[in-house]
Amino acid sequence: MARDDNELGSFLRSRREKTDAASAGVVDNTRRRVKGLRREELALLAGVSPSYYSRIEQGRDRNPSREILEALARVLRLDDTERAYLWSLAMPPPAPADRDALPVPTVRPGVLHLLERWTDLPAFVVAPNRDVLAGTALAARVNPAWSPGHNLIEFAFLDPRAREVYPDWDEIALQSVAGLRATAATRRTELDDFVAGMRQRSETFRALWDSHDVYERVMGDKRIAADGLGVLRLSFETFALTGPEGHVLYVYFPQPGSTDDEALRRLARRV
Repeated sequence: MARDDNELGSFLRSRREKTDAASAGVVDNTRRRVKGLRREELALLAGVSPSYYSRIEQGRDRNPSREILEALARVLRLDDTERAYLWSLAMPPPAPADRDALPVPTVRPGVLHLLERWTDLPAFVVAPNRDVLAGTALAARVNPAWSPGHNLIEFAFLDPRAREVYPDWDEIALQSVAGLRATAATRRTELDDFVAGMRQRSETFRALWDSHDVYERVMGDKRIAADGLGVLRLSFETFALTGPEGHVLYVYFPQPGSTDDEALRRLARRV
């Protein structure tokens, strides 16, 4: 993205190297010394010439047709999120002429009103770069990163408390970077400087970003070590808020009747 002049080629290479050759249909009785598919193998399976595919991966041809991209995506078994990211690299939307014209990161009054009424749930709103813009009082009690003024990515990679708050930190880190890449499919201009800064400030972030994994977790489960409550197991759902800002609402909740449910209720009474 921000500091790679050949993002399309880098992404295709990363997916090629992670694609199992046998599963892709390659019959090879020799002892392979390469990871994933060779360039020539991917090209032939996709129905394009090896020399042309090499030009794409090396950044010498940056305008492949949608048909060729679709053929490559099929062989690489890209999911919907990865395909959307691939299209964004090959056909990026025009950048605004005026960077000041980007949406102002303010949360709508109606959403703020809802957050004020949700006293028994950790919930918060984030901007595309994962700045926390607003949240319930309980959210800040469960996780310090879930309060306004924090950034979820910066907290995970730069705050020493993160490895204590997230028992599954390695998984959280991988998911957060892959999710940021997914957001970059449609909001590259807004994320460019942020990603460049994180690459400089965290070697771990840089390594994960350069792995080119891209996917979104719109729902799931997460373990959070809440102060004084031990490890809570919470499910979550995300809701994209309609509008040009690209805001997303996260809502966390325990399983009804569980010990996590009771612990969260106790914490809510203390807010």
